[in-house]
Amino acid sequence: MAALPVLVLLLLLCWGGPPAAGQKRKEMVLSEKVNQLMEWASKRSVIRMNGDKFRRLVKAPPRNYSVIVMFTALQPHRQCVVCKQADEEYQILANSWRYSSAFTNKIFFAMVDFDEGSDVFQMLNMNSAPTFINFPAKGKPKRGDTYELQVRGFAAEQLARWVADRTDVNIRVIRPPSYAGPLMLGLLLAVVAGLVYLRGSNLDFLYNKTGWAFAALCFVLAMTSGQMWNHIRGPPYAHKNPHTGQVNYIHGSSQAQFVAETHIVLLFNGGVTLGMVLLHEAATSDMDVGKRKLMCIAGIGLVVLFFSWLLSVFRSKYHGYPYRYGFS
Repeated sequence: MAALPVLVLLLLLCWGGPPAAGQKRKEMVLSEKVNQLMEWASKRSVIRMNGDKFRRLVKAPPRNYSVIVMFTALQPHRQCVVCKQADEEYQILANSWRYSSAFTNKIFFAMVDFDEGSDVFQMLNMNSAPTFINFPAKGKPKRGDTYELQVRGFAAEQLARWVADRTDVNIRVIRPPSYAGPLMLGLLLAVVAGLVYLRGSNLDFLYNKTGWAFAALCFVLAMTSGQMWNHIRGPPYAHKNPHTGQVNYIHGSSQAQFVAETHIVLLFNGGVTLGMVLLHEAATSDMDVGKRKLMCIAGIGLVVLFFSWLLSVFRSKYHGYPYRYGFS
């Protein structure tokens, strides 16, 4: 009977000792990882990682923090223009979090460049850049933890909404001051003031209907081509297939677009408009019949050509659209 308490004590030591030691070691490892990340984040808002750092600080447990990782290819020889544009917005988002009063060790922002961590790309079966993935504090990334870049664009505000949805961390994006807008406005006012000063005795140009019509037409073409959508969403200029090297200027989905696509649509709309103007002038002007015929033929040609191209763009985005005009 005297040996019974000793046996119980040994059993308690065997069962309770190792787990307690393991838990303590896990807490020490976690504390070291958090301290390391906080030290790096204090120096740079976006932590650059290679394969070893990624596996140790992002993939390996324990982890009680989320890590937003941008997988990119920023080296000049990669010629990834979109990567550079996305990196600028990503830096704005990370800086907004780093220098906010709500900054904690709950979430970190990191980056893996292909030339510094190609093994990470292979491990994740990743073949395109840039790509944003949230690695949550618990468990593995789910489908929603991969950012839909082609749909949402890479504007810092859009990334912040996605981060809030995946981590419950709300980041107020603070952009560095830009003086381009005020400078352009000041330049425009200076030009207008100069014209008024030089032609102060004759302000008939302010009542020129053709000038105002041209300005209004430029504004309408810019808005209908999607320039405001670009300003809000911040989409990439184009997309380059990493396997074939082919560059796509038209987005294949009706829910998104590229910047180049808006320029193409603006050009096509302008061509159709110019054709309609020529047709109107051919029908109403007092020029001789030969010139009016030439204007009519040119107007019809412009309308047919550019409207056909516009319809081709529409068909490429709405794949079930059955109609075409002229040619594809």
